[in-house]
Amino acid sequence: MSPNEESPLGDVGSQEPPPRWPRILLVVGIITVIVGGGYVAAAYFLGDRVPRDTQVAGVAIGGLSIAQAEQALETGLADMAESPVTLAAGEAQAEIAPGDVSLALDAEATVAQFTGFSYQPGVLLGHIFGLGDQPAVSTVDLTDLEAAVGAAASDLDVAPVEGAIDIVGTEAVPVEPADGFAIDVEETSALIRDTWLEGEPVEAVVQVLEPTVGAAAVEAAMTEIARPLTSGPISIQAGSEMTQIPLADLLAVSSIQADGEVLVLRIDGEALRAKLFELSPEIGQEPKDATVEIQGGQPVVVPAVSGVGIDPDALEEEAVAAALSMTQRTATVEMVETTPEFTTEQAEALGIVEKVSEFSTPLTSDRQRTQNLIVGTAAINGTIVLPGETFSIIEALGPVTPAQGYNSSPVVVDGFESHAVGGGLSQLATTTFNAAYFAGMDDIFHQPHSRWFDRYPEGREATMFTPSLDMKWGNNTDHGVLVQAWVAGGRTWVALWSTKVWDVDSVTGPRYNFTQPTTVYNTSAGCVPESGGKNGFTVQVTRTRSKAGEVVDRHTYTTRYQPWNRVVCGPPPAADPSEPAA
Repeated sequence: MSPNEESPLGDVGSQEPPPRWPRILLVVGIITVIVGGGYVAAAYFLGDRVPRDTQVAGVAIGGLSIAQAEQALETGLADMAESPVTLAAGEAQAEIAPGDVSLALDAEATVAQFTGFSYQPGVLLGHIFGLGDQPAVSTVDLTDLEAAVGAAASDLDVAPVEGAIDIVGTEAVPVEPADGFAIDVEETSALIRDTWLEGEPVEAVVQVLEPTVGAAAVEAAMTEIARPLTSGPISIQAGSEMTQIPLADLLAVSSIQADGEVLVLRIDGEALRAKLFELSPEIGQEPKDATVEIQGGQPVVVPAVSGVGIDPDALEEEAVAAALSMTQRTATVEMVETTPEFTTEQAEALGIVEKVSEFSTPLTSDRQRTQNLIVGTAAINGTIVLPGETFSIIEALGPVTPAQGYNSSPVVVDGFESHAVGGGLSQLATTTFNAAYFAGMDDIFHQPHSRWFDRYPEGREATMFTPSLDMKWGNNTDHGVLVQAWVAGGRTWVALWSTKVWDVDSVTGPRYNFTQPTTVYNTSAGCVPESGGKNGFTVQVTRTRSKAGEVVDRHTYTTRYQPWNRVVCGPPPAADPSEPAA
């Protein structure tokens, strides 16, 4: 065979072997089917048991059946489920009752997480190696829970400490800023739902709150404000008068306050002006309000008087500039005309032109009591009640104290005679009530005495006791009402001046429902014995108000008076054992 001829076997020796990957894939597939089938079979056959070494909120349920595990959780966590949940934020704590927010363990859902047919590798491996701690599943009304957490947050939240500078004596003391925090209600509620059965306080999820005024602002204000402010007094040039304000007085009306992220100096212009006038009374003149006085038996408008003073806003601006300077510490202000708050025109427009009512009641022989009435009438005399305003006897009198000239004299407290500062002022309340009653004023509030005193009109009188028991009437006209009050001729007098609007008719009915006095025993330390002897009774008084001849309204007051009992100081006598029982 020639060399150029091809051998019929030439291709046999050079053929490549067939590829092996189909065989590999086949083997892998077979193995996968075997392993997968085993996995599925294992998952199926193990699904009715809890994986070994499984715990939920400290309750061991590994290896139990589904029903056993659910029962074990409900039993083991029963006490925990009924105990308040402690919510902690820093060192503060609050409690939330599970029942209030429908928070409860869902044992079935908890066990279902790791039982039943499952493709989760971790669950299957848990049967071999142990599953460990698992979370509890809970049911909750999330709206109610968030509301409860929000309510607790109002006590647990901590506001940031703003940087500040306090004035202590004549020194400026810096206050260092500090962060606060606020509870994140939504995230904290979710955390409570997921961890409340773990037996530990639930640490709230918080948001840090930074102060608006930081440390840099405090440092700057100490240099730029506090240092010059406390360096010494300032002077005020008001007109031709120069007055020095001592450092202590300056600091008393000064404060370093926050304005956004910075601190600024504030000076109370009104307070500084008052201090300036105190140190230099010759500066300026206070304005005087108009008033109405009774002169020669007629109401007369006393005109208002303008004053000369200093605009407190301008004083504040100039004083701040002086206090912030280390060299130029004089504030210069202009004198300005100051106007009264109640002008002559306003007083004339009130229509106080005539006496519309007058009433009086007789005094007793008690000199201390009479002195109280003299002081009391002087206090309310000259009071002007504007249209729509209410007169209060307590407000008009002011403090009823010895410092105001009031004495201690008899009063009736809880049905017994006693002593108190201002005793007798109920007579002024009664006299004023009747003056307002016959002027047609509105009866806002009055309370009759518990028993009747014959110096007062029955069914038409009022008691008072500071600070709680008042007598009030309202001005229901379009005119001002001037109260005139005085003591003279053995009587207490009150007259009201205005423009007549109402015609008033009053009728007192006969007494009825009489009650007999008895003997009562008073063991209080301040007991005052009383002889008693007067009957109690009920009476009705009817007031009719008319305007321009037409009846507008009619009102009947019914008053029940207690009898004047005989009062014996001390306990009642012991029963005589020889007397037969009733």
